[in-house]
Amino acid sequence: MVKAASESLLKKSEGKKSAKRTPAHLASPAELLQLIQRLSSCDSLDAMIEIFVAEVSHAVKADRSTLLMKDASTDELFARYAQGGVTNEIRLTTVGIAGAVFNSGESEIIKNAYDDPRFNQRIDDQTGYHTKSIMALPFRTIRGKLVGVVQCLNKLEGDFDARDIEIANQLIESASTILDGALSLEQARAARDLERHFLEIVSDMTSDLDLSSLLKKVMGEAQDMLAAERSTLFLNDEKRNELWSQVGEGLGANVIRFPNHLGIAGAVFTSGKSINIPHAYADLRFNPGFDRQTGFFTRSILCVPVLNKTGRIIGVTQVLNKRGGPFTQEDEQRLRAFTAQIAIGLENAKLFADVTNMRNYNQSILESMSNGVITIDDEGLIATCNLAGARIMKLRKADDILKHKFEDFFGGPNEWLSERIKRVENAGDQEVAMDATLEFRGETISANVSVSPLVGEEKKKMGAMVMMEDISGEKRMRATMSRYMDPGLADQLLSGGQDALGGQSIEATIVFTDVRSFTTLTEALGAHGTVALLNEYFTLMVDCITKEGGMLDKFIGDAIMAAFGLPVGHGDDEDRAVRASINMLTELSLWNGHRNSQGLPSVEMGIGINTDHVVSGNIGSPKRMDYTVIGDGVNLAARLEGACKEYSAKLLISESTYSRLKGSYRVREADKLIVKGKTKPVTVFEILDHRQDIPASVLMDMLTAFRGGLGEYREGNWDRAIKCFNESLKAHQGDELSRTYIARCEKLKLDPPKDWEGVFVMKSK
Repeated sequence: MVKAASESLLKKSEGKKSAKRTPAHLASPAELLQLIQRLSSCDSLDAMIEIFVAEVSHAVKADRSTLLMKDASTDELFARYAQGGVTNEIRLTTVGIAGAVFNSGESEIIKNAYDDPRFNQRIDDQTGYHTKSIMALPFRTIRGKLVGVVQCLNKLEGDFDARDIEIANQLIESASTILDGALSLEQARAARDLERHFLEIVSDMTSDLDLSSLLKKVMGEAQDMLAAERSTLFLNDEKRNELWSQVGEGLGANVIRFPNHLGIAGAVFTSGKSINIPHAYADLRFNPGFDRQTGFFTRSILCVPVLNKTGRIIGVTQVLNKRGGPFTQEDEQRLRAFTAQIAIGLENAKLFADVTNMRNYNQSILESMSNGVITIDDEGLIATCNLAGARIMKLRKADDILKHKFEDFFGGPNEWLSERIKRVENAGDQEVAMDATLEFRGETISANVSVSPLVGEEKKKMGAMVMMEDISGEKRMRATMSRYMDPGLADQLLSGGQDALGGQSIEATIVFTDVRSFTTLTEALGAHGTVALLNEYFTLMVDCITKEGGMLDKFIGDAIMAAFGLPVGHGDDEDRAVRASINMLTELSLWNGHRNSQGLPSVEMGIGINTDHVVSGNIGSPKRMDYTVIGDGVNLAARLEGACKEYSAKLLISESTYSRLKGSYRVREADKLIVKGKTKPVTVFEILDHRQDIPASVLMDMLTAFRGGLGEYREGNWDRAIKCFNESLKAHQGDELSRTYIARCEKLKLDPPKDWEGVFVMKSK
């Protein structure tokens, strides 16, 4: 409608009216009256301005004209319409050419706009229009009230002159009163709409119980209402005596906290009086450090207290940098009225947030529990169920059980639980069932179940609470641990808890095993074949260990480390370790027979055993820990396993283990040796019970001859020692240890040692 009126006006201006008079002449009274009638018939200020600027441009032969009117609320000049297609509202501070004319009240003609330092070239850059010449006139009413500035741009023929000023003033004098009245009416309507909007905002905010959402709304509306660049609402934390905010325009969502007596906000909170600072950096209470951190430049500050209905200060509202100048007394009044209206909503939201936090806290406790918790109300309906309860009862989600009768849910195989709930509700006494069986979705679980009465104020019965501790995992763990140690040990370890797993010094027997020529095997078998071989081999070996009550400590590649006497001793752990090792070698021999029948190579191994005090316990980092043993006793067992290669033996034990054996074994002293890393000799014994291929009489002859040879060897009688070892070989040609000693004696004959003590020193592990 406005565009149509404008086009109609331009046609009239370019048609009949231009035929009656030329634009360079003053308008006749009839023409001025006609202009007034046109303006009076418009229903909006925008339409009036459009008609007026078109008439002025036509009258003074300007390419375009603009009417900039004064906005008293922001102290700015604004233009609602400019010819040439620029329809966006333009706002200018009272500077530049238009500002100079408004401030001086005198008309000006600028023949070359770009030569005038007051001209703002950015507007041309934004619009794409090129300004050449300017005529600017003060826009006054008949009574002399200055209400704006008229700017005419780019004279179509020649330059603007005094005659053009006279013509424009004639039109201004006729139209100014109507335009000023329309502006006043529009501002009154805007004020009314603002008040209506204010009431709607207050109504909306007081109904919002979400504190975060409410804070955002308050800050956004305060910022828009006062035309500020930034706003923050600080609430008082009574427990910590701090002002805090989680919403600040341009500050992100970080929570800001500081003592409630510091800074400008603190001064307003403690005094209860508003502070209006037109120039922040000139006020000693202002801390510029925050500007340096954020990159924001604070010019003006308005800070008012927020009071609840009883007059108690619950926080402060702070707005920064009013557009167009400092904050006014009217701004302060509006902000105080605004905060007073929304204070009730803030307190309600804060109370709701506190209640919600407490509920969430309690809910978090329930949800973090590993035990299932189910509550039943006084009507027998299931009221709550935590995540652990849903998991234990095989529910898709906890809500699936809510509002169901507990008798309906705990029926069938779980009916015993329903009976207990009824008894607890009637008698008011707690009942406990240990290691009880429950069935959910066809799956049976083991659980410790307790049913407790829920009692409110004045001992009013409110229902019951069922707590389930799922011990199925513990049972599975016990079964899993039983694969690596005696089931009794697994039970004791699990029931012992921290004490059983804590670090301690204890006497134990350590067993090390290792596969011989493992690298050669892996090269022949490849990756998959190697894994299959180890799985089969470890299965046989671990069974032998666990049958004797040993604890599998770890696998080290193809090696096994086991301990006997941990975590608790049996009194015969040395014998258990030796029996387990003999069984391992026996099982290995049977397995090799099966492998050989399939054309597969044999697997050979060596075993070392030592008894000593070791340190046992949880060792590792907070992220990964192992229950293991460490110490010199462990290292010696590993060295003895390695020494098996030197002595062509399968099973070597230390003198410490040998001295504690209670059973009878086929055993011989192998040597006194100093292992790598040690300085004192250790007497080593070879266990031969796995050699079922040697008859007892043959074995007796072999051991007798070997014992004699070992005595001569230690005396340094090399020839007599060689003779004895040959007798041992004569009894059994497979005695590789006798061949080892013969080779040693031959070497020692050629280079006799000076201080011979009969001790062999190992140079390798």
